[in-house]
Amino acid sequence: MLTKRIIPCLDVFNGRVVKGVNFVNLKDAGDPVELAALYDREGADELVFLDITATNEGRETTIDMVKRTASEVNIPFTVGGGIASTDDMMRLLRAGADKVGINSAAIRNPSLIEEGARKFGSQCIVVAIDAKYNEEMQDYEVFTHGGKKGTGLSAVKWAQEAEKLGAGELLVTSMDADGTKDGFDITLTKAIADAVNIPVIASGGAGKVEDFHRVFTESNASAGLAASIFHYKEITIAEVKADLQQKGIEVR
Repeated sequence: MLTKRIIPCLDVFNGRVVKGVNFVNLKDAGDPVELAALYDREGADELVFLDITATNEGRETTIDMVKRTASEVNIPFTVGGGIASTDDMMRLLRAGADKVGINSAAIRNPSLIEEGARKFGSQCIVVAIDAKYNEEMQDYEVFTHGGKKGTGLSAVKWAQEAEKLGAGELLVTSMDADGTKDGFDITLTKAIADAVNIPVIASGGAGKVEDFHRVFTESNASAGLAASIFHYKEITIAEVKADLQQKGIEVR
């Protein structure tokens, strides 16, 4: 069994880390570079930064943040938000990011996944999928624009398409579970992880140590991502890893 990864997520808004519930009601959680350095010291396997406004004005702020983070941490990190071209990818990768995350732009222009994979390698391309259960569809629907726009696309089908186009990894966020701390959405995570052959990062809903064990034993998720529980020191990365090791799950 491959070792499972524990990944803190830093949602960045105007240069600060914020966290909300179900994608709204954002609260300040600190400086992104300081938090990144802290998580590196605490044993995080990777980091994910999501520029959740990704306005043109904020893009330079993001490049500066990436440069500062790259000089402070020794673990891989992914940056997403507002990436619309391979030039955008190039700027972030040159600034020090290891991977780029694309969501809305990939749905608008699926060939962006293919172009990015060809230019930088699949391992650099993370396709982020924000999904919510849709009663009418009887399926999980993909949302874009920070969870504001429904696409009518099935999350599982889109995941398979993204893999075919060259994505190296999927970051699957359950909008229903996001910020609730009631546990990861196992049904969504399992459905996608069973449908693809690339790593799936489970995101949304982690509230306690046991939630990570559950997502790893009840789905094929390769990594568990969380934000507020780490930002507000409710649990530490070390506690999560110790619990997993004790229960026979391989971690780094």
